[in-house]
Amino acid sequence: MIRCSAIAGLLLCVAGLGAAPAQQPARDSFPDTASRPVQSGSAAPGTPTLKLNPLEAMRRFEPAEDEEYRLGKGDEIQIDFAGRPEMQIKTVVGPDGRITVPLSGEVMLKGLTRSEAASTIESALASYYANLTVQVAVSKYTANRVLILGAVEHPGMVVFDGTPTLLETLTRGGLLVGTNKVAQIPERCAIYRGSDQVLWVELRSLVESGNAMADLRLRRDDVVYVPDISERFISVLGEVQHPGPVPLTHNSTLASVLADAGGLAEKAGTNPHIQIVDPTSGATRVILFKDLLNPVKSLEITLRPGEIVYVPRSGFNRATYVLERLSPLFSLATVAAYTGLL
Repeated sequence: MIRCSAIAGLLLCVAGLGAAPAQQPARDSFPDTASRPVQSGSAAPGTPTLKLNPLEAMRRFEPAEDEEYRLGKGDEIQIDFAGRPEMQIKTVVGPDGRITVPLSGEVMLKGLTRSEAASTIESALASYYANLTVQVAVSKYTANRVLILGAVEHPGMVVFDGTPTLLETLTRGGLLVGTNKVAQIPERCAIYRGSDQVLWVELRSLVESGNAMADLRLRRDDVVYVPDISERFISVLGEVQHPGPVPLTHNSTLASVLADAGGLAEKAGTNPHIQIVDPTSGATRVILFKDLLNPVKSLEITLRPGEIVYVPRSGFNRATYVLERLSPLFSLATVAAYTGLL
């Protein structure tokens, strides 16, 4: 019910912007390679292909609705000690995820639930107090941050008090207004999670069909990317300095794309088996990094919009590693076909 209300609200928001001043046309497209469901496709003999159930992959990607909140940097918390009101602490989780507790010193709380944080503080003070009972409450949530980039009015960090969702992130990022003076729901967008997951969302079709999955729950530190209508790009993930989308031009090479992503990270090793994955078919190509130093071989590698270039960590050079790390990887374009099953 909540999701359906969010979708209806977004449609009303779009309709209500009809009187807004005209701006440049909405830039709301995404590479065509992401528009089809993930299927097993042709690949080199012996090469594994993606055979993911879209609904199962979707459930894996989305956090549980009742998932317990975990503390993060910037959260304001209050620590109470049963029977010892004079010991109450009001503090902020630092950028390193720690707080300072009298007597015990620094205590790491990042990533802990409130009950886990209470137990950690109790343990830290056990040498000074016997039978201490601690309660941790969050007075201000600031750690639930989602970064929105691309063709939106206000790109940047969005902070949520509760669980972040895709529609709210896009709404707060600001939908662009087209020549018809109506805010444009992006045709597609991408969600990047960490350095090894990317999810394509066929947003407009989901919203227009009233599919609840349009309001996908997100995790903190997810990156939502709305591409320009004229933009062609691929996703570079894994052991690179700056994982994420990289524009694809007519003269792009695998070497230049890796350079645009900041180059290899230290954990990639000296000669990683770079994997190029087509998410629409599951076909995977594996290229040795040293071959990129050969101009002839480098020019023979054709990159296509929507593909994923994945650099595995040294020691994990099997072609199947990218499939394990990128799961869940799918296109939500298939969700509308399964509306009756959700």
